[in-house]
Amino acid sequence: MADNMKLKVVAPERIFYEGEASFLEFTTTEGDMGIYPNHIPLTAIIAPGVLRIHENGQVKEAALLSGFIQILQEEVTILAESVEWPDEIDANRAKEAEIRAKRRIEEGSGVDMNRAELALKRALIRQSLTR
Repeated sequence: MADNMKLKVVAPERIFYEGEASFLEFTTTEGDMGIYPNHIPLTAIIAPGVLRIHENGQVKEAALLSGFIQILQEEVTILAESVEWPDEIDANRAKEAEIRAKRRIEEGSGVDMNRAELALKRALIRQSLTR
C-alpha cells in the first residue's frame, strides 16, 4: 500500500471511481495540486479542472468541475458535484456552451460575470478532453 493510496470519487448519481492511485492531479480554488500517498491530511474545495489519476503506469483523465476533496494519509475521497469521463462528454454541447458563455460575457451589462466565466471554463475543460 506504500506506493498507492485508496481513491473514491463520488458523484450525486453514482460512485464515479473507486480504486488505487499512485498520484493525483486536480485543481482547487487555491490552485493546481498534486498528491502522493502519505500526504498530510487536508480538505479543499475543487475548482473546474482536469482530474488526472495515475494508476499502474497509466493516467486516466476526467472533467472534475466542482466539489470537495478530503485527503488522508492513505485515502482520498472526492465528493464531486460534476465529474465526467471523456467518452461521456458531448463535444457539440460543450462547444455550444462555450459560444453561449462568450456571448454572455461580451454582453456585459445585466450578466452575472462570475457565473458566465465559470460556464466558459467548464465548457473549455470539457472540450479539452474530447480532442
